[in-house]
Amino acid sequence: MSTLHASLAALALAFAGMAALAFAMDRHYEQLTGARELPARRGPQLRGLGTALLALALVPVLSGWGATVGSVAWLGFVSAGALMAVALISAHARWAARLAWLAGVLAVADLAWIVFSFGTTGFFR
Repeated sequence: MSTLHASLAALALAFAGMAALAFAMDRHYEQLTGARELPARRGPQLRGLGTALLALALVPVLSGWGATVGSVAWLGFVSAGALMAVALISAHARWAARLAWLAGVLAVADLAWIVFSFGTTGFFR
């Protein structure tokens, strides 16, 4: 996996994860749906999804740069993903949710394709 490919995948996963964590809050969920309150089951689901996506964002950076540089790069991509989520949610929450969903699905499908096509040798050097 090239560093550019790893960067794009990590950024997409970080953005999707941070957007999911943001929509797990009542304020942003209201911006998205118009409902005053987040349903009781939806909050933990969104928080779990956001955490899983952020953890999954570690995979491409660790494969692209190794453990030392990859962990620092992951922190940068999480910060960039949070900035993207904040900017897009404040501009238009529904488009942010759609874009986050699309980015997350494409990044997960990309990682799955690499694993099934190349095995673990496609990730780690």
